Amino acid sequence: MDERIGKTKENREHLLKVLILPEILLHTNVAGLAVRAKVIKRDLSLQNIIDEGTNDTFMMIVQAAKKLSVNAYDYIFERVSKTFEVPALAKLI
Repeated sequence: MDERIGKTKENREHLLKVLILPEILLHTNVAGLAVRAKVIKRDLSLQNIIDEGTNDTFMMIVQAAKKLSVNAYDYIFERVSKTFEVPALAKLI
């Protein structure tokens, strides 16, 4: 236990950076989080609502919109209604 406490004290400055700069991510596993969202959706829906390909496509659109700070509902609605007021996600990247 003393060894762990010592290592934490050594890394104190590094560990407290998040308090000084809250925009710093606590982790860098963005890809893992995207996959995790799909797994949660699969577990909740039990894959019985829509076919697999549609589900994958929808999840990719929702995750991309989220990362680009675009409202996914508005984006999909505008694509279906063909108003195209929100730019394509590919252009925002």
